[in-house]
Amino acid sequence: MKVTVNGFIEEVEPSFRIADLIEAFDEHDAALIIEVNGRFVHPARYNERVVQAGDRIEFIHPAFGG
Repeated sequence: MKVTVNGFIEEVEPSFRIADLIEAFDEHDAALIIEVNGRFVHPARYNERVVQAGDRIEFIHPAFGG
């Protein structure tokens, strides 16, 4: 199944959850923010939110400092 991750088309298993994407892309930053189709996904939902074909997923790393 095809999804877009950070602007790149990726092939993932149909049963992939957000938590699986985090693991597959080695995104373990505690401050990581994830959007799916422009909507914030709360970290408590990472294990239950299943990725759908055509989803646009963004891994956002906040920049701190000045």
